[in-house]
Amino acid sequence: MHVIATDVSDTKDKMARMAKEQLEKPGFAIDPYFYRSHVTYQSELEHIVFKSWLYAGHISQIPNKGDYFLVDIGEDSIIVCRDRKEQIHAMHNMCRHRGARVCEESSGNKRTFSCPYHGWGYGLDGKLKAARDMRDVEGFDFDDYGLLHVRMEIFQGMIFINCDPDAPDFQKPLSKISRQLGAYDLENAKVAEAKTYKIDANWKLCLENYLECYHCASSHRHYAKLHTLEALAHKVKPINEAMWGRAEEITGVEGIADEFYGYYNDSSAFGACSYHSRYALYEGYQSGSKDGTPVAPLMGNMKGYDGGAGDFQLGPLTFMLNYPDHCVLYRFIPRSLTQTDMELVWFVNGDAEEGVDYQKEDLTWLWHFTSLEDEFIIMRNSAGVNSHFFQPGPYHPEHESTCMEFISWYLKALSKIKSS
Repeated sequence: MHVIATDVSDTKDKMARMAKEQLEKPGFAIDPYFYRSHVTYQSELEHIVFKSWLYAGHISQIPNKGDYFLVDIGEDSIIVCRDRKEQIHAMHNMCRHRGARVCEESSGNKRTFSCPYHGWGYGLDGKLKAARDMRDVEGFDFDDYGLLHVRMEIFQGMIFINCDPDAPDFQKPLSKISRQLGAYDLENAKVAEAKTYKIDANWKLCLENYLECYHCASSHRHYAKLHTLEALAHKVKPINEAMWGRAEEITGVEGIADEFYGYYNDSSAFGACSYHSRYALYEGYQSGSKDGTPVAPLMGNMKGYDGGAGDFQLGPLTFMLNYPDHCVLYRFIPRSLTQTDMELVWFVNGDAEEGVDYQKEDLTWLWHFTSLEDEFIIMRNSAGVNSHFFQPGPYHPEHESTCMEFISWYLKALSKIKSS
């Protein structure tokens, strides 16, 4: 992990002032301060990440009573589990006594969660069941010391969490894209593979890289051969219009090409982004694979290949790229000032059988290969922006427009933070 020197003079007031000054420079990349500041990183966690809806996992990961998995965000850990009544819960992974982790393995099956320090025990629903000798303590009530719950929503089989107890509703924003996303029947889909790429760079560099395709033609040559997103809109307008014209008939999904923009500054509430658009693959390509041919059975309600791909956003840090035969989810999670977990999840039809209906290597090749390329360029970007001599340049107004949307939203959030 790359270590950055601490600026001992850094403060929340300085951060807010820097954010306001940066907002007066629209269209330009942000000052390296925002990638180097420890004060800013802690404020991002508290006021942005922990107040946003984040993808936690899929219901297929916990099919049985007692199944669980952990979600790590920054230095925190959250348990997502299915209890004895088949209810799903999300809870902070820390004992209510003195804070020790009650669950260590990243996934598994438990009857209870038990603190290894002083033996306090919790049910799968988080209720405190055992606390040695505490019944003799005057005023102690077991009901007051269950595991702390995290806000949770389940949408089309996907589990989302928000650490803010006052978080806004997420179902309504997601409902705006339910028809297009529903075409893939993710609730009954299967997680074919999941990989986490641990990138030694600030989370914003990883996210900014995902949000623009200005780099695609130069850094992702294989991706760029297949996807029209790498080009300016007017150059591929005829290809997109042809795809939009045939999309409903070929896929059998009404409104599959309808667009909805509700991300960042345009989201219905803070941290509740939702978005969909459909763009074309270049002629002769049907899916996102090494050679552009299908690699799995058709997803959900999809009836055929229209030469298009669905582009989705679900919260500020989660995205999906959905082909007729498989879906790829991206999630970005800050782990420290200089490290980010970039998780990719590949979904296939729930009835698909590995080795018969799809080969995992063929299914994952394109986006695994592309992610390795991304890691390479993000690391070089990180080294450059962390230079004391870096001077931010202008964004491209079309290729990097979503980057500018994110940065504007991000800076507005920081500029409102007051020193304590």
